[in-house]
Amino acid sequence: MRPEQFQTTVIDLCKNFPGVQHVQTLEEAGETRYPYGFVVATERGEARWQLAGQLADGEQHDTPAAPAEGAPAAYTAADKTTAPDGWLAGVIGASRSPLIETISVWSAREDAQPGHYGMTVRFYNGQRAFLRKI
Repeated sequence: MRPEQFQTTVIDLCKNFPGVQHVQTLEEAGETRYPYGFVVATERGEARWQLAGQLADGEQHDTPAAPAEGAPAAYTAADKTTAPDGWLAGVIGASRSPLIETISVWSAREDAQPGHYGMTVRFYNGQRAFLRKI
């Protein structure tokens, strides 16, 4: 899934998730350093997320993405006590999208760096999305 499409998808998921007070694109929030991303406000505060994408091997920007689906990615349910990236991964995972192959939460890695929040979302068509808390 390309960044512009995934941004719209994640914003829609957040809008409909319990406890989310407000969500908007980074551009709507006045942040112009990154072309894709969003801001999510919950009772825990506001989090800003940059979104970047990587095409599948051999794919070009001027061609449509190859469709591919499979079993929805495993995920951990989001709650208020989870790290910010774990919470967002739970929101995305709860969608049970057949397009998403895996969600890798950076703060849950064995070699995680304190305060370094983000995730890699792998799609069945070979594309990847990277979300980084800014």
